[in-house]
Amino acid sequence: MGAKLQAAVEELTTGEDWKRAIEFAARFRSRSFRNTLLIYAQHAEAFEQGRVSSPAPTYVAGFQQWKQLARSVDKGQGGYMIYAPVLGRFASKDPSDPMSWRRLASREKPAAGEVVRSKIVNVKPAYVWDVSQTSGADVPERPMPRLLEGQAPAGLWAGLATQVADAGFELQDATDASSIWGANGVTIYDTKQVLVRADMDDAARVKTLAHELGHVRMHDPADSVTHHRGIREVEAESVAMMIGAAHGMDTSSYTIPYVASWAEGVPDKEPIDVIRETGERVRKIALDVLDKLPDAGIGDGYPPGLDRNGPAAGREAAVSTRATELGTAAPTTKAAAVDISVPAL
Repeated sequence: MGAKLQAAVEELTTGEDWKRAIEFAARFRSRSFRNTLLIYAQHAEAFEQGRVSSPAPTYVAGFQQWKQLARSVDKGQGGYMIYAPVLGRFASKDPSDPMSWRRLASREKPAAGEVVRSKIVNVKPAYVWDVSQTSGADVPERPMPRLLEGQAPAGLWAGLATQVADAGFELQDATDASSIWGANGVTIYDTKQVLVRADMDDAARVKTLAHELGHVRMHDPADSVTHHRGIREVEAESVAMMIGAAHGMDTSSYTIPYVASWAEGVPDKEPIDVIRETGERVRKIALDVLDKLPDAGIGDGYPPGLDRNGPAAGREAAVSTRATELGTAAPTTKAAAVDISVPAL
């Protein structure tokens, strides 16, 4: 299982590779970042072998979930292995005391007065199939936004601006790039300001605002865990890209440097771990931003019409949290007091 993930991460070498991974994660954001990499890589392999007709997955779901939609997995189609959570039950008579929780055995009942909660204790292999690997009833089509060049999705600027304000920052227009050090946008932590160029089209302004919101949410100098400016910029741009891709925006102008240029710059940590952890941080913040928007975007990778409250639903969202806990925590460093969104080259 670990070999598949390592191979998928190692394929992320160029900035374009990273962009494709983030764009894919935006469309499959119900899955952890590591699971999106696993699905993407295994589907690409299936396409190369002629087992599927499309180079990229459309909707993926488990065997029983496809049955809910009156579809069945085609004979001979192997599933894509992902990580699924292993849950443990814990009981406590004093939930506010972290040391009071005890794990219950498989069929053990809690004692009188004990509160019971479930927690992810490990992960295990599970399998999902793309819609192209199944046959049966038609899957409903999701409406896709159609944006003109330079156009931003309705309400996206207002939704992002509200989150900037909720974080305690004042959003202001900058006359042009020369007024903010040649940048498209800038976040100034000391004065709690976010400035975005006013002389750009709506799409560019929304992209820049999403980038700066990424800085606001992730890179406060007081508690930032990001190692250096290079990764901070990758994280902010990736958050913006995930938000834009989730709303059907053109992401071709988003710029990500060669992966080795930022993943190899973290002392005492392997680049593969830096890549995976960066992806999980980006996904966590982007999902939180999307969840707070009036319109979360074009879907999350599950087939339309699926009962998400069924027995197989609702568990994977926490897998990335536990999977991250299984790794090594990132050291903290002091971040710069200003983060700037530079124009695309």
